[in-house]
Formats: sequence, C-alpha cells, structure tokens
Amino acid sequence: MKIDLTETTSSKINAALVQARRDIGTPAIGMVLTLVIVTDEENAYDALKSANDASHEHPSRIIVVIKRASRSPRSRRDARLDAEVRVGADAGTGETVVLRLHGELVNHAQSVVLPLLLPDAPVVVWWPDGAPPNLAGDPLGALGQRRISDTYASENPQQALGERAAAYAPGDTDLSWTRITPWRSMLAAALDQQSLKVASVVVEGEDENPSCELLAMWLADRLQVPVRRTASDGPGLTSVRLETKDGDIVLDRADGSLATLCMPGQPDRAVALKRRDTAELLAEELRRLDPDNTFEAALKFGVSKLAAEAPAAAARAEVAPTDSPETVTGPKADAAPAKPAAKPSKKASAK
Repeated sequence: MKIDLTETTSSKINAALVQARRDIGTPAIGMVLTLVIVTDEENAYDALKSANDASHEHPSRIIVVIKRASRSPRSRRDARLDAEVRVGADAGTGETVVLRLHGELVNHAQSVVLPLLLPDAPVVVWWPDGAPPNLAGDPLGALGQRRISDTYASENPQQALGERAAAYAPGDTDLSWTRITPWRSMLAAALDQQSLKVASVVVEGEDENPSCELLAMWLADRLQVPVRRTASDGPGLTSVRLETKDGDIVLDRADGSLATLCMPGQPDRAVALKRRDTAELLAEELRRLDPDNTFEAALKFGVSKLAAEAPAAAARAEVAPTDSPETVTGPKADAAPAKPAAKPSKKASAK
C-alpha cells in the first residue's frame, strides 16, 4: 500500500502509518529499529532497494530523507514537506516513509524525522553518498546510535578517511570497512594455522580504493610490521601477501569471486571470497549496534602513518618517478625522507 501526502506534517504522517497498518490487518509493530537514509533523488532508489532487502533480516521502519534543491530565492524561503508512506508488500518486512524536504525545511530535517522514530528502538543513520565530515556532529547523525557512511562514494577516499579519523565518535562505521570482513577473517584464520612471525605485508588492489587502505591499516596496527600498498587493475582488493622467513602466506583474488590461499608446507586451496552487494553489507552492519573498537584503532593508526609518509613519498617521486605508486604504513613509515643530492660546486662545473 502506498499513500502520497503533499504539504504535510509529521503528525499526519504518523496518522497515515497507523491507518495503513489497520487497513492491511497488521496493527501491531514488529520492527526492531529505525533506519534513517540521507540521500538525494539520484541515489534514493538504489539505497531504498538495498534497505528493503536488508529488512528481511532486520525488520525496521525506513525513513528516507531527500533534501530538494530550491531553484529560486522565493522557493528557498518557503518550507514544504511531501511524503510517501509505504506498508505491506511495498515496504519489505517493515514500513517505509520517503520524505522530500523543500525550502527552509532542508536545514531542519531532524525536527521532521524525530517524531517518526520508533519508540524505545535503536536508530541507525546511513549516508549512501555525500556523508558529512563529522557524522556524530550532524543534526541527523546525532539521532543515531550507529552511523554508517561509505568512503568508496567519495571523490577523494583518502581525504574522507582522514576526516572520519579526525571526527570519529563511538558508533561510526563505514561500508568500506565492512567489505573487508571476509578478508580479515580469512587472514586471521591463516595466521592461526601457522606459527610464523610476519616480517612485512603487501596489500594489492585498485588505486583510490578505501577498503584496500583500511585493510593495510588494520594489518599494520595488529601485526606492527611495515605494510606496503600497491596498485592493481582490480576489481577491488586483489591480493594480500604476508612475508615470513619460511615462506609467504598469500591470499590472491584476481576475478572478484574465487580466491586462492597459499601457505608454506600446505597445498594451495580455493576459497569463496565474492564481492558482496550493498544489501549484504548493510545487513551485516545492522547486526551490531555497539561501537566497533577495531575499526577505530585501524582508522586512527593508519591515517597518522599515511600523513607522516606523504612528504617522503613526494620527495621520492621527484628523484625517481614511477608508474606504480605505493603507500607504506607501519613502523617504517616514520622514517625521515632521504636528503636531496648536493648541487655541484662552481669549480667542478668549470672543469
């Protein structure tokens, strides 16, 4: 069932939800959380589809907040709220409210969303794209116990990771981190089977892919060894090499679905490591609503090392340019850059 409301209010939307549940014969509320999606018209369809798919595992009230751009000064002054209420088969296993905010109301979205939250239920805020630098400081983000962004959708993922680290608050997370959960599980299991000390690590993947950066940060933080980041054609993460004196532990995924795990003294084995869609990633994040301390440690450790390495990388590029840029994290990342060669003296030039 779909109900369209124009120039409405939050109280009228709540009344429409109650009436719609009665009309379809389900007056009871069986939802476990409220998911607030902050997006635009271009990305609203895909985000809502992913949320509906994830609601089969986590029945929820989905509130989509779309801030409409005003074209004239007069329309920017006029505040208007249009809504679309969906229940039953049109809303997955819960309820959906699509809010379109116009004019001055765009700057006060939290006042519209607050009356629509489920009572005594957790609130999760998700930005599929265009997340603010400070998630917890955003008026809508402040409503949630859990705040989900996706730095993969940013124009500059490395800069976005730095902003996330600088403004991190308990409850913040990122889908780029969720994408590497199978990789982290597989690598941890491989190290549990081998009593080998890792000397260094190489992480290979697409350039400007924040998941690759986060995996490198996590390995550098947990293993306390140098981690080198190299670029490949993808898709996504393609390879991780843990270098030891007795041989390398390699997890290689060239096609984006099936990976090969190689360990010293053991035969190579094929492991399923497919790239997951957004609905699966979102469902994983909704399983836990407590702060992710591992994500916090990896994010803050990696960003500080990348920032320390930037001047050295620039100096090396001037001396010997290369077609495959690398980023190093870990203990060796704090090494001072090499001194530039001294200029020849005037006497030597005359000779």
